[in-house]
Amino acid sequence: MKVVITGATGTIGMALIRKCIEDGTQALVLVNPNSRRLSRIPNDPHIKLIKCGLEDLADADAKSLGLDKTADGENHADAMFHLAWGGTFGDARANKELQDKNAAYATEAVKLAARLGCSVFVGAGSQAEYGRVSGIISAGTPCSPENEYGRAKLETGIATRKLCKELGIRHIWPRILSIYGPFDGEKTMVMSLIASLLKGEEPALTKGEQMWDYLYTDDAANALMLLAKHGVDGCIYPIGSGTARPLREYIEIIRDVIDPSLPLGFGRVPYSDKQVMHLCADIKELSEHTGFTPKISFTEGAKRTVDFVRRSDNV
Repeated sequence: MKVVITGATGTIGMALIRKCIEDGTQALVLVNPNSRRLSRIPNDPHIKLIKCGLEDLADADAKSLGLDKTADGENHADAMFHLAWGGTFGDARANKELQDKNAAYATEAVKLAARLGCSVFVGAGSQAEYGRVSGIISAGTPCSPENEYGRAKLETGIATRKLCKELGIRHIWPRILSIYGPFDGEKTMVMSLIASLLKGEEPALTKGEQMWDYLYTDDAANALMLLAKHGVDGCIYPIGSGTARPLREYIEIIRDVIDPSLPLGFGRVPYSDKQVMHLCADIKELSEHTGFTPKISFTEGAKRTVDFVRRSDNV
């Protein structure tokens, strides 16, 4: 199997690279030439780094990307994982121009997948497509995005599905919930909490009563790879662990991994008036169609993530 990955330097992209190396899958990794994260891509015979930004996708083809011929002499790839998306945090989520550019780049990624001979396109949707929804989220949960990011993701899923149908490519649209692990953004709950605790600080927290679904990034990457192989054309798949537990428990596990004696400031921050109190992915179809089950417990994932932060320059 030979795959193409955009957005490879993010937490899920890096996990997908690790999965490719583990499985012996050849991966063509497209990275912005100006990215400060180029050094993240491992030097491994299964991984081929290509400097190609989102703005370059429209002009890219097998020859320009240096796609090696397969054993049967064919110059093609099997699957495209399009994870790249600018402006996923903070005020950038409200930037309509930026989010519309992301949507346009996604359609160019589908066209590139067709030029490379890919039989499947796996996108990267978001829980933001649903808006402020509480409870168990399924593919059929009504979508009402509250910002330009969620709106653009929703429209991109629809537009790329239509284009894939026209081009004869299987279309898979995962909607990713709360993923954590190495290389995650420093402003996420898990990473900011780890950074604070490693500095010996007492984090200011809500009461932590929210029921939440967290999935380790390597499990998320495994889900995407299984979807590329077995996902049903046109389906939407929420990506999560399929179970929810109080946020307080996750926080206490992370604290205990670092130092059980560290104080936690539960209740110092009030809930916002729009606080979602229950978020969990319905992974029934994901499991039925692909055989996916999460393998990494939150305790184990927390240990790996803390070790990563300790080795890095994050703190």
